[in-house]
Amino acid sequence: MDRTQPTPPDSTHRQVLAAAEALVAAFAGNQTDAYFAAFSEDATFVFHTTPEVLENRAAYRQLWDSWQREGFRVLGCQSRNPRVSLQGDVAIFTHDVATHLRLNGQEIESLERETIVFRQTAPNGGWLACHEHLSPMPEPQPQG
Repeated sequence: MDRTQPTPPDSTHRQVLAAAEALVAAFAGNQTDAYFAAFSEDATFVFHTTPEVLENRAAYRQLWDSWQREGFRVLGCQSRNPRVSLQGDVAIFTHDVATHLRLNGQEIESLERETIVFRQTAPNGGWLACHEHLSPMPEPQPQG
């Protein structure tokens, strides 16, 4: 049996979804170490809530830790409408995300759209996020 055969697309799709679900679950549970373990060291981050692009995981972790010291906590997070586009050893995961946070002593609900790019780290499995882009959910357009 040749163990170097590529993983069938349906299996790859499931692997990416599992990696995304684990990342979202760690975020939802405010499990800092598990959340950051889902990202490669060279991952980049673009958030509509921060003025700068975060150029690597360490930069985001430093910002996250400062938020945590100021009382930021993730209280829950739900992923909706997940989609996966496979592009060789890269996968693009998009979804709508509803997040429940504590910020400055207040509980906040947010609705956003997110794109997470995953890179396969080992043949036949292993996916790490290498880019995350978070944007606000657009306002519904008036019907005319």
